Amino acid sequence: MKSTTIIDVAKKAQVSVATVSRVVNGNYPVKEATKKKVLEAIKDLEYIPNIQARELNTQHSSIIGIIVPSLFNTFFAEVVSGIESFSTSSGYSLLLTYTKDDPICEKECMNELLMRNVSGIINISPNTERVDSSFFDQMASRIPLVFINSYIKRPAISYVYNDERIGTKIALEHLVSLGHQNICFVRGERSDSYEFKEDVYIEFMKKMGCYNPENIINVSAGNSIDTVELTAKKIVEFLPNRKDVTAFFCCNDLMGVGAVNACRRLNLKIPEDISIMGYDNVSLSHFIEPKLTTMDQNMMTLGWTAASLLMEKIASDNKTSRQVVLQNTLVLRDTTGPCKTNK
Repeated sequence: MKSTTIIDVAKKAQVSVATVSRVVNGNYPVKEATKKKVLEAIKDLEYIPNIQARELNTQHSSIIGIIVPSLFNTFFAEVVSGIESFSTSSGYSLLLTYTKDDPICEKECMNELLMRNVSGIINISPNTERVDSSFFDQMASRIPLVFINSYIKRPAISYVYNDERIGTKIALEHLVSLGHQNICFVRGERSDSYEFKEDVYIEFMKKMGCYNPENIINVSAGNSIDTVELTAKKIVEFLPNRKDVTAFFCCNDLMGVGAVNACRRLNLKIPEDISIMGYDNVSLSHFIEPKLTTMDQNMMTLGWTAASLLMEKIASDNKTSRQVVLQNTLVLRDTTGPCKTNK
């Protein structure tokens, strides 16, 4: 069946094609009576505007590119939900790309989005440590960029991030306040977030005189569908030989759940025998038993703010950049308690 065109609408409403276009796009004033006729014709004919044709006419894309490192960590889904809630109200839709935590794939995703003529790009947890900064500088000169939770800052890019350094310190201080000193650090590969959390952990533990490099566990894929099981297996191998460890600080909640599963397999009581701290406060953290103590990363606010910053850059023709810093909040649940050696 032939689809309805803007010409059909114009004929039914007895107006010009240009008038229909003005009503659809809302870019020029139209008399109320004429507008009513056009809208009635659109409804009667079930006309759906051709977005591509509109974008060619206005030379303005209504699509925003989103880059995520994983589809399996709901942290990213909740951030994207925040982006979507702001972008939709601003008339934009989203085009999502997925890097699999691979910095080479990340560059390919950015180039692909640029070729698709998106209005701007939001990159969530980019691999700035492993991608030449000149690449990001070149991209930022060509298209509005906003980074979420980025390790390295570049002048032409806008940023929104949780102060994960302070958040990590708050989490470690919570464990220390419960009497824990031998705290194991659990991280993954290829993420700015893991890098600066580890930096804080090392500095913190050295100041306490409790730093032991053997207490750092890398579970490799930190945001994959296998993260929970990879973490559990690593900790099951690690703990029997390290009975002095009384707490785990995990870089995200997937790892935190893996730590809980590992302790169950080893018949350890949580938090009586061992405490576990997650990070992010994704939905999974309060679905498991015992419920996971964690740091709230304000995912919806991160996404909403990133979209707001991108709109600013688009409106200014990519001539403005700024940074917004959010704070993490400690969420006390059931997986942290007094160190057993201090009871």
